[in-house]
Amino acid sequence: MLRIAKHRVAPAGIESKAYWKRGLHGSAAMMAFMFAGLSAPAMAQDTPPPPQDVAQSDEDDGDVIIVTARRREEALIDVPVAVTAFSQDQLRDLQAQDLSGIQGAVPNLNLVQGRGSATSANIFIRGVGQPDALQTFDPAVGVYVDGVFLSRIQGALLTLSDVERVEVLRGPQGTLYGKNTIGGAVNIVSRKPDLDEFQASGDVTYGSFDQFTVNGYVSAPIAEDSVALSIAGLYDTRDGIITNPLTGEDFNDRDNLTFRSILRVQPSDSIELSLSGDYTRQRNALNLGAPTAPIIQTDLALGPQVLVEPDQFGPFDFESATSFTNGEGQELDHWGLALNANFQLSDNLELVSITSYRDLNTEFFIDIDATQAEIGDVFVGTDQRQWSQELQLRYSSDNLNGVFGLYYLNERVTSDQEAFADDLFAFGGAPISFTRLINDEQETDSYAAFGQLTYDLSDYWSITAGLRYTYEERQYNRFTTTQSDLAPFNGLDFSFPGDLPPPLNEDDSQSFDAFTPSLTISYTPAPDRLIYASASRGFKSGGFNGRANSLADLTLFVDGNPELVTTFEPETVWTYEIGGKASFLDGDVVVSAAAFYSDYQDFQARVGGGIDGGAGVGVFPVLNAGELEIYGFELEATVKPLEGLTLMSSLGYLEAQYNEFNDGRRVPPQSFSCNPTGEEIICEPAFAPPINARIAGDYTFSLGSADISIGGEARYVGEHFLSVDNREGLREDGYALLNAYVQASFDDGRYFIRGGARNLTDTLYRTDGQEFSSVGNIQTVYFGDPRTFTITLGFNY
Repeated sequence: MLRIAKHRVAPAGIESKAYWKRGLHGSAAMMAFMFAGLSAPAMAQDTPPPPQDVAQSDEDDGDVIIVTARRREEALIDVPVAVTAFSQDQLRDLQAQDLSGIQGAVPNLNLVQGRGSATSANIFIRGVGQPDALQTFDPAVGVYVDGVFLSRIQGALLTLSDVERVEVLRGPQGTLYGKNTIGGAVNIVSRKPDLDEFQASGDVTYGSFDQFTVNGYVSAPIAEDSVALSIAGLYDTRDGIITNPLTGEDFNDRDNLTFRSILRVQPSDSIELSLSGDYTRQRNALNLGAPTAPIIQTDLALGPQVLVEPDQFGPFDFESATSFTNGEGQELDHWGLALNANFQLSDNLELVSITSYRDLNTEFFIDIDATQAEIGDVFVGTDQRQWSQELQLRYSSDNLNGVFGLYYLNERVTSDQEAFADDLFAFGGAPISFTRLINDEQETDSYAAFGQLTYDLSDYWSITAGLRYTYEERQYNRFTTTQSDLAPFNGLDFSFPGDLPPPLNEDDSQSFDAFTPSLTISYTPAPDRLIYASASRGFKSGGFNGRANSLADLTLFVDGNPELVTTFEPETVWTYEIGGKASFLDGDVVVSAAAFYSDYQDFQARVGGGIDGGAGVGVFPVLNAGELEIYGFELEATVKPLEGLTLMSSLGYLEAQYNEFNDGRRVPPQSFSCNPTGEEIICEPAFAPPINARIAGDYTFSLGSADISIGGEARYVGEHFLSVDNREGLREDGYALLNAYVQASFDDGRYFIRGGARNLTDTLYRTDGQEFSSVGNIQTVYFGDPRTFTITLGFNY
């Protein structure tokens, strides 16, 4: 975790891989030059002052960025971790309403609103992620709130109203965290109530599409120096940005209400307790995308028939249709309680306990095909509950620091689903009614023991070693049936695992375990220089196909023969990284760089099992797709050339490719495959743009009694696919966004007025995709917001 002591974007550790293998000699030379610059100062001095001395002097100047990413306070520049952090002020400058607001601002992070839902988060870091929202898939990138892991991506697109900072850690996490994640972590740290002073802040915003937002925070001591309470609240509404031209209805709106309260108790210098509770309520209209391929009806007498062309309304102009006509929308209620307890056992030992309970309920209507045809219209109701307990024992001394921990998570998810598809089948032009009903339940128990030690070999060299053991057990049951006015389609029941052949019909649970080590060697040639090299292993457990409606969904072709595959295996990744961080000119120039290489095995891919061109209705297989090779580099820099002027930039380069794709759909005639010949892989990893970059600046000056701040940025996200299967319509060709703001502050910042603009050039860009070609050839894309303006009045005490 990070604590940022000054209004400045924290430079992210940069990761890159053996990119020189691809002949990127220019990039390698650049990295080598930088690392040479990092180590050069050491040649000019035999005995540099200890790093902690300089960190302290920086803190006295107010410039230090404090990091607790290794569970102890350190200056960011001394930490061999790839991390980007944003303070509350920086999030405001980014105009980040929710987590998706940092998209394009962190190297090799792809974080967007998940498909078809206003509340889900689709997160990839360095090409590693899991876009499917189904409860049988774990997220590959963990979202943590005050140390508590959120098990589902639904509800994870959190608003950022009472946030002290957001941190993005890249690469496998596990030797310091309660819940392991294979791709990285997004940590959200709430504002803690102050034990000594009353604090209050608030603002009101009005903007495009009748946006109206009220945000408030108050913190007050209850007992001097020992007890304090904070309460934060957010109410945010906005009209829809997509219109149905057939009815005039608006969709893709916002209607959010969020509360959080924290009670902080510090009865002595050695004990601190923090009890927090939060509640989020969201009531949204449908979240619509746009079709990119013809919607196909299967006529049992006439063959495939085109129901809707993708360009029925012409080029996309935020118009889309739906077959839902009775005001169906999306409702979410998400609440939780957490108790964080810190006990200072001695000068060297600290015991930390994190206990949490969370409850998530959703009632989502989703029009997957985003047309007036009733092809992919679904209702998904879920009830998710999780309880977790984490214990940490932290040790610190002059040369040895470490954390040892135990973790337990129990999660239970039940869902009731209905799929409405009265236009999917016909006979001689006459529609055949068809509805599928689904009930399923999954329970997960996750156990882990982890630890990490850092030993300072000298004033220059340190070594960090970590190890984690994870054991997870899943139990899954599923029942589906159909309702239709055509007898052969009515009452098609399937029970998992009951309808599997013996002995699989009694196998409703699976267990997975793994050891995941990490090793880092760091060299500090001078107090403001750091070079490090690391290797770490990540793990994500396997599970069950949560879309299985028949044995066909579980049948894959292995060596040319059909085989029943009822589970998917865990994913693993080995990531190797070199990096460096440096500060020059008394902190006016701060740079961070890294290169990484990842060997990613058994990626869990839910793919389309339909026939090419949508001719027919297919299945929903889950593949362990095989081996990916991912490498790249990341650069970040902050420069203060003049008093009041700060310039920031970041660059992420990513190369991701399949070295192996075990596609069990290959054998049936005309079936789509990412490996149609068994040798030639025609797909590339999704959500892995080769380039993302950001250039930003802000300038603050005095004008009469006001302090004026002017800021702007340009973000670029490169071309990438939005589905595992790489359907041509599910591609984003790359986009650039321009954002700007101006703020006037009065009375030493107590009052302010701010104007903001996002997407100034009104760029049309795609953020996510739905690939359900198995059902009516559905291939739907979702779009980011058009140009928007806001004006905000606020205060800070």
